[in-house]
Amino acid sequence: MRVSVILIRHGHVEGIDTLRFRGRVHLPLTGAGLCQAEQTRDYVCRIAPHLAKIYSSPLTRCITTGSIIGQPFGLTPLPREGLNDIDYGDWQGRTVAEVSSASPAAVAAWFSSPADAQIPGGETLQGVSDRVSRTLEEIVKESPGEAVAIIGHDSVNRVILLLALGLQLSSYWRIGQQAGAVSRLEFESGRWSVESLNETGQLYPTLRHSSANRASVTDSHGSTVGSRQ
Repeated sequence: MRVSVILIRHGHVEGIDTLRFRGRVHLPLTGAGLCQAEQTRDYVCRIAPHLAKIYSSPLTRCITTGSIIGQPFGLTPLPREGLNDIDYGDWQGRTVAEVSSASPAAVAAWFSSPADAQIPGGETLQGVSDRVSRTLEEIVKESPGEAVAIIGHDSVNRVILLLALGLQLSSYWRIGQQAGAVSRLEFESGRWSVESLNETGQLYPTLRHSSANRASVTDSHGSTVGSRQ
């Protein structure tokens, strides 16, 4: 049976505007983030009026976003550890500038070859993909014929979309995920399809409060290699 998935990135938090490896730090939504969650809630009511479940990362920013979206449906988020943000290990909570100053080669590898990068004391992108894949399988088995929402992080949502599109992890930085963005996926007969990606039209005008959603890191040749989580 078909399972419809509304994939949502949490709303704006402190640490987006300065490029930072936030990872598994618990952060509250900012005022702009709360507004984004409310606007996304109203949009979800229109596109998935029979939403049955909300799955979420266990981190505060996702739980809060999911709780706001779930209000009109009488739903509370179901936390799943498999949807947790990437573990940044020694980089956790530090700015990209700080880590780059101490370990320029390691940070350059993360932005140029994320599938092969090794984060000191942290998680590989393949590790993220493995746990996310298992969690998606569980969600699909639990939700036959239903529409569900998944509230995740930039890193997790990128990986979910790569899995659904059948793309390699090397394409990680080619997927956009702005704060509060919606992507729509369908699972049927053992196959995923992506119906929309990184929808942000419902967020206007709060996007202007979240300029770092479009922030990017450039390599030494000046070419864009990706935006921060």
